[in-house]
Amino acid sequence: MKAPSRTLALTEELISLSSITPDDGGCQRRIIELLEPLGFTCETVVSNGVTNLWARKGTHAPVLVFAGHTDVVPTGPAAKWTSDPFKPEIREGKLYGRGASDMKTSLAAMVVAVEEFIEANPGHKGSIAFLVTSDEEGDAVDGTAVVVEQLKEREESLDYCIVGEPTSAHILGDTIKNGRRGSLSGHLVIKGIQGHIAYPQLARNPIHQAAPALAELAAEHWDEGNEYYAPTSFQISNIKAGTGANNVIPGELCIDFNFRFSTASTADGLEARVHAILDHHNLEYDLQWTLSGRPFLTPKGTLSDAVCQAICDETGVHTELSTTGGTSDGRFIAEICPQVIEFGPPNASIHKIDEHIEVRFIDPLKNIYRRTLEKLLS
Repeated sequence: MKAPSRTLALTEELISLSSITPDDGGCQRRIIELLEPLGFTCETVVSNGVTNLWARKGTHAPVLVFAGHTDVVPTGPAAKWTSDPFKPEIREGKLYGRGASDMKTSLAAMVVAVEEFIEANPGHKGSIAFLVTSDEEGDAVDGTAVVVEQLKEREESLDYCIVGEPTSAHILGDTIKNGRRGSLSGHLVIKGIQGHIAYPQLARNPIHQAAPALAELAAEHWDEGNEYYAPTSFQISNIKAGTGANNVIPGELCIDFNFRFSTASTADGLEARVHAILDHHNLEYDLQWTLSGRPFLTPKGTLSDAVCQAICDETGVHTELSTTGGTSDGRFIAEICPQVIEFGPPNASIHKIDEHIEVRFIDPLKNIYRRTLEKLLS
């Protein structure tokens, strides 16, 4: 008989620990119980109610880090789930539960891969580490970023990092992320003069004033992108003005917009160009900027080659490198690690009702992580 899957069992165990962001739910404590007997030194870093784990085995380079998060998004209406979101259930070859794809399967696969690798290679070269947070799905302020700052202060250098985000599109291994776009948001307030709509000469309509500038911003070509990135995009997400009455010219217009930008642009450069367009149209305005993350990129090299080859060896799939999608904690880790790759299971059901992963992908995911360890640290 085929032995029960250790990775599946651990995945089910982690799913059963309800950990809606920023609550860890005891997941990291369970991971520590498994890592310490392998020789890992485990540090728990708590910041404003967020639980983080930094665990490391070894003191020499190269250092390979497995990174991820134990927190999950809220379930939504539990009654709409076919089964309890925190009671893992297998139906028709799929494991259901909140976090099944994002990303408790990846965490379980990483831990079991390390167990198997160390058992087979007790004298392996380099070091293995884990960086795990309960603040990835939330504000991402007190999680990975805090641990990275501590590592900076201690002058700990990292060489390779695999983030277990669900990157596959259709089948396991068809896509890995070798970078992410930056995210820059603006809250723009165009100032006018409120007045009666029948006496426009006594008012100043900020909607009318802003329209040409907004059209120019929407039509602007910000950059060409590059080998790894599509051109930078600008999108307006919200516009609000008026008192609700149809006979009042509003006194101000509020606009929220966002850039998803490549390494072909910088946040400072984009900000300067927006201000130049607004100033060109002689607008009176306030503009507040929020930089959620800078773009990061790992060009083709040692880590991406190792992960791609491990995927091919395990599944026969030839992987596509991609930088699409939202932000991830890879943006923080890239500040101290020159090679960061994101790789995990298919992402079609993440954040949805009845989140799931196909059981047939669980052990191959673990094997790919183990094969990568073998290629880099054997």
